[in-house]
Amino acid sequence: MNLTQYPLMSLKKAIFVTFLVFSFQQMDAQRNFEEYNRLGLTGGFTFFDISTSNFETEQGQGFEGGFTTRGSFRGSFDLIYGISFYNNKIGIRGNDLLKTDPQSIKYQIQSAQIGLLGSLNIVKHHFSLEFGPILNVNGKMNLDNERYSDYILDGYTTLTANDIQDINRINFHVAGGITAGLKSFRLSALYQYGVTNIFDKFNDKNIENTDFEGHSSTITLAATIYF
Repeated sequence: MNLTQYPLMSLKKAIFVTFLVFSFQQMDAQRNFEEYNRLGLTGGFTFFDISTSNFETEQGQGFEGGFTTRGSFRGSFDLIYGISFYNNKIGIRGNDLLKTDPQSIKYQIQSAQIGLLGSLNIVKHHFSLEFGPILNVNGKMNLDNERYSDYILDGYTTLTANDIQDINRINFHVAGGITAGLKSFRLSALYQYGVTNIFDKFNDKNIENTDFEGHSSTITLAATIYF
């Protein structure tokens, strides 16, 4: 089965599995009072770009929000599970047919992410290094303004801004970053790199005999409140 054809179904399954993990960890923590398992709400700002040689891109700013749980695992390690919702933005250079109106054409991508991160506690409850895989399920790369839908993208003769909206819907990321703060409140900086080719669907269309490849790059600055 081609997962890219069923993004919503795949996301529902991922959310269901995440809730099961939450439940099992909660029960396990209750069996040992020395362990801890804290639920939290997180929100922050994103800086999103796509690393590619096919287009001239411009980093965009967006936001994210979601919930997470941090629990003790073993020794100096915690485990962090969570689901977050993102609204990312990016600009791609293009121009009108007469080459008189160069623009950084704005797009936005809405997505949901399931993350499973390991956390190495440098100072327990106060400072840690975090790393791990993330499953990203997103919608199209939607134009912010349909006025630019027929603009030709830089470096091409026929490829329009409208033609590149249908990107890959399911992508895998690796993430790494730091968190610092208190037991009930933390600030974090996390970098995500898209392992999968977000433009791979374009290669099935044989567009101007070009091989397309792009990997998302996301910096998230967030705050988390734990309960």
